Amino acid sequence: MPPVKAATLHVPVLLNEVRDALKVKRGDIVADVTVGIAGHAVPLLKTAGKKGRLVGLDLDPENLVAAQSELAKTGLRFDLVHANFAGLATALASLSLSGIDALVADLGVSSTQIDRAKRGFSFLRPARLDMRMDPSRGKTAADLLTEIPEPRLAAALRELGDEPDADAIARTVATARVQRPVDTTSRLVSLVCQAKGIEVPKRGWGRLHPAALTFQAVRMLVNREMENLMALLAFLPSCLRPGGRAAIISFHSGEDRLVKTSFKEGHARGLYSEISSDPVRPSEEEESTNRRSWSARMRWAVRG
Repeated sequence: MPPVKAATLHVPVLLNEVRDALKVKRGDIVADVTVGIAGHAVPLLKTAGKKGRLVGLDLDPENLVAAQSELAKTGLRFDLVHANFAGLATALASLSLSGIDALVADLGVSSTQIDRAKRGFSFLRPARLDMRMDPSRGKTAADLLTEIPEPRLAAALRELGDEPDADAIARTVATARVQRPVDTTSRLVSLVCQAKGIEVPKRGWGRLHPAALTFQAVRMLVNREMENLMALLAFLPSCLRPGGRAAIISFHSGEDRLVKTSFKEGHARGLYSEISSDPVRPSEEEESTNRRSWSARMRWAVRG
């Protein structure tokens, strides 16, 4: 496996805002349930200090290798677990931890996953259509596009991708797969553009590539991202110690609605003493230096 250079390949989104929301103190136990290559984890662990501890979860084995390298440089205590964030409660139990003081979740796909062509996440890089967060298990995106009924695909493109041409794209994919599988990133991009009645762009598509929303929706289906988020939100209050804080960064309106609703309902029930009234967005400066941050929204909550 080629080494992943965290400093040059990934810039953590909303890092200062996450720090402000979590207010990590010396000795805190912090969970980064989408640890990636430790962009948020390293500064949070340094704040927790020698008496603190970080628990990092990630479903991608390659991310865990990179995170191990970055976190080890701190000389501080940490544990990494190969698991989806829906498995947080089990992970904490396996480490004999009854609760945590702070949690961060940076939902979606990381820059390093997008940049590694073989993973099949990117509409810009020719590759087999995989998109699995854990490439050792489950069905690939190509498998999904072979099997999924056209109406369900259209619904997913609308609900998970906010794709305005969902019906046309689903119809085009369903027709094309009869002739040969939709099993490469290039073929899916071509079909999306065909459905939209445009040429595949070489450059100059602006902020959003024509295939970006389709790739997002298919990735979320492959990895059951909405279902896993609902599971995390359901048991999150039981994992936070009194006064514990959580910050969740989403990149899709459906995810943000789930987080907003869960935090609001938890606040009404007394599970959270305080929640963010509005989503925290990247500054203009961050958007200009990290183009992948523009759709990020962060919400936070404090355990009652």
